[in-house]
Amino acid sequence: MSVTRRAVLQCLAESSAAHGGETTTVEALAAALNTDELTVRAHLRRLVDCDVARVSPGGEVRVTTTGEELLDLGLGGLSVIDSEPDDADG
Repeated sequence: MSVTRRAVLQCLAESSAAHGGETTTVEALAAALNTDELTVRAHLRRLVDCDVARVSPGGEVRVTTTGEELLDLGLGGLSVIDSEPDDADG
């Protein structure tokens, strides 16, 4: 089964909270999504790069406020693009 990054973000948002300290684990997300932990970890790295997810030093994961707000927009074809500034932009 192929799991999309959006599905991981959605599951993360349902399993954690940006405020209040509610977190989840990679293992729990993988089980909920019926996929392997490596797939979830790969998606989480990209979500963290886009500031829509956080991973604590202890390995707990949570959605960020930005991630919650992005999902609240209700965009069906959600795309998150992590852009690097070029030399002209600083």
